[in-house]
Amino acid sequence: MAQKTQKTLYVEKELCKGCGICVAFCPKNVLVLKDGKVVIENRDACIQCGQCELRCPDYAIYLGGK
Repeated sequence: MAQKTQKTLYVEKELCKGCGICVAFCPKNVLVLKDGKVVIENRDACIQCGQCELRCPDYAIYLGGK
């Protein structure tokens, strides 16, 4: 049986334009906009669905493995 890999959410602030698309698509309200950039507000609530990564037009947010 394969183990589930834990991934961590990362934000590349220099790539983020603050469009808010990732915030809108996050089902668990993990992300918020602060000072025109996305911020991970509640990392523990992240279910690793990947919606933020899929929707970001600038590739500024991603799920990375350990």
